[in-house]
Amino acid sequence: MDVTLRKPERLNRKKIIERMFAGGSRSFSLFPLRVVYLPVSDLEAQAAILVSVSKRRFKRAVKRNRVKRQIREAYRLNKHLLLPALAEKSCRLAIAFIYLADELVETSLIEERMKTAMNRIAERLPDTEDAQKPAP
Repeated sequence: MDVTLRKPERLNRKKIIERMFAGGSRSFSLFPLRVVYLPVSDLEAQAAILVSVSKRRFKRAVKRNRVKRQIREAYRLNKHLLLPALAEKSCRLAIAFIYLADELVETSLIEERMKTAMNRIAERLPDTEDAQKPAP
């Protein structure tokens, strides 16, 4: 089992990010995270993630970077809950994690919510034909 977070697993393509937030994507909140995901066929990895922490919530870059590190680590340790379901349905996902809280929270809480998020995404995965449709 691969538990690293490689470069293809990081979402950095502007067109995909714009498509995620323009509409057509699915989302849900598990405080302190908001999860937005979109089936995308043109990704290298099965799942690519984007982590966002608002500068309005944390003025200091040190705190923003800490939260991003906590979220990436929680994803890295729990992505095994999602990847088999993606492989089974031959689907590729772009996932964004947006931090909602105004304060720093325990890493254990973020990890617990990440497990719940991975399971929820896995059970709500679209069928193969839905994932292969090009976006308008």
